[in-house]
Amino acid sequence: MACGSGDTSTPTAQPTLAGEQKLPSLGTVHIANGTTHSAYNSKPATSGPHYAGWAQWGVHDEVLPDEVLVHNLEHGGGGIHYNCPDSCPTVVTALDQFAIDYDKVIVSPYPGMEKRFALTAWTYIDSFDDYDAARIEAFIKKHMNSPEAPEPLVR
Repeated sequence: MACGSGDTSTPTAQPTLAGEQKLPSLGTVHIANGTTHSAYNSKPATSGPHYAGWAQWGVHDEVLPDEVLVHNLEHGGGGIHYNCPDSCPTVVTALDQFAIDYDKVIVSPYPGMEKRFALTAWTYIDSFDDYDAARIEAFIKKHMNSPEAPEPLVR
């Protein structure tokens, strides 16, 4: 499928993991940077309008816009996001290891989430408050390069 074709069809869904939520796809349309669009159906976003450019895989110390993150999810990657208003360097170091161990993962701060952590993949989200390495790893293994992502083989 061409990047940003707008196709919202979904291949056969995989069984959900405990805690994760499957959301309706909001499509794959590319928009110009700064363009306004309808609201996403999750925070962080898991599908929908996004910029043509995507973020480098790995660890980011800065907040990345949903419009960038969604493009990475479209390519079959996953997001590990944390909300630590009072700082959590030990946990962030542990999260960073996932970006070292898996090649299509973004770790980044995401203030304003209802929970302390959120895992994202194309149309999937799992949010929780207590760090759980096994839960994070299971989510990444299930969703990285998943055929449910519109372009899972794009790097």
